[in-house]
Amino acid sequence: MQLDDIRAFSADQERGAWFELLDPVTGKSTGIRFKLAGPDSETQNRARLRLADDLAEVADAEGRVSAEARERARLDSLARCILDWEISEGGEALPFTHASAVRLLKAATWVQAQVDSFASDRAAFRRDG
Repeated sequence: MQLDDIRAFSADQERGAWFELLDPVTGKSTGIRFKLAGPDSETQNRARLRLADDLAEVADAEGRVSAEARERARLDSLARCILDWEISEGGEALPFTHASAVRLLKAATWVQAQVDSFASDRAAFRRDG
């Protein structure tokens, strides 16, 4: 591996990769797709830095952050890793916005778990050839 290879790998991660959300019981496709930035992307790096700033901002005088505030910041950070999606609501395509992404992540912990797992999987972002 050379420096060029490392840079290319990071660039691939910045472009993102698509994955299908699976039903948590059956494992079948839900028809919902996300395009996520990879763990070594600038997008995820910015999300991590913003998370640290957000936690510092909500900390009390002793540096403590409530569980509720920590969870809000975590979901906000995870939503920042989503680059695009294919999802509908009420039979209509739901436009991708950060606020909508946070709302979807809040809907179910199994959605959060799948998004987080894929976003942290470097192998999912590898482009061979």
